[in-house]
Amino acid sequence: MARDAARVGRFAPSPSGPLHVGSLVSALASACDARARGGRWLVRIEDVDSPRTVAGAERDILDTLERHGLSPDGPVVRQSERAVRYDAAIDALRARGLAYRCVCTRRELESAPLSSAGERVYPGTCRDGIVPSREATRASMRVRVGDAVVAYTDRLQGPQTQALAREVGDFVVRRSDGLAAYQLAVVVDDADQHVTDVVRGADLLASTPRQIHLQRLLALPTPAYLHVPVAIGASGEKLSKQTRARSLPADALASLAAAWRFLEQPELDAASVADFRARAERAWNAARLPPVRMLPAPPWATAL
Repeated sequence: MARDAARVGRFAPSPSGPLHVGSLVSALASACDARARGGRWLVRIEDVDSPRTVAGAERDILDTLERHGLSPDGPVVRQSERAVRYDAAIDALRARGLAYRCVCTRRELESAPLSSAGERVYPGTCRDGIVPSREATRASMRVRVGDAVVAYTDRLQGPQTQALAREVGDFVVRRSDGLAAYQLAVVVDDADQHVTDVVRGADLLASTPRQIHLQRLLALPTPAYLHVPVAIGASGEKLSKQTRARSLPADALASLAAAWRFLEQPELDAASVADFRARAERAWNAARLPPVRMLPAPPWATAL
């Protein structure tokens, strides 16, 4: 297929531990989806949350992707090197009165109402200003959601709608420690990298309306979204570094085949990792993806 440089996908792992089967599923799906349609596939290291970064994890992630035939079509971008871009976006929001300082602590928000998804909904405590006695307190920055209702159609999960005030409330775009929040960073990164198609786990469905809201406020393009099922263990929990998901085994071809089957793609008979990648990029069919939010992981991938 002729390369379409205008179509760009990406995989954006956090360097908080080694890749596991859930990570491989997202990486494989995003790479195949971009390349099957002639596009480019990029890798971004989401290390904006520096306290969670594990020494050596980035190198391990990149080496593991390489071992599985998943080399990016461009330089690796690191969020830790992009603070100036995040600050500029937050300054632009603040200049228009769309963002404000907030001194509420986690403990103070423990009594805030829960949304239908189980998240605490910010009650607007600091929306109209901070009490004088707390002006010097270290503050986060929140973006106003007003009466925004975000509706979009996910390529796999279908129509999605979220009333931000009811489900989220004004949300954080800069943490009290000065670091950009994930929602803000990912929006700026996707725009700067000209990402047209975001393929990732369905656990991030609830974050997407927040990101679209920021895209609209910052006059940035909105990519197409496709949220694939997340791999869960026997206990029903998402496989992640926090749930002690096993790192990928040495047999890269077997791991790729397991991830491919998880995504319910056509059976492949590949003799090597390079052969698998080439065949997978030709055979990829997003219409075959299971339209559910979670699926049991392969038996060997479950947590210890």
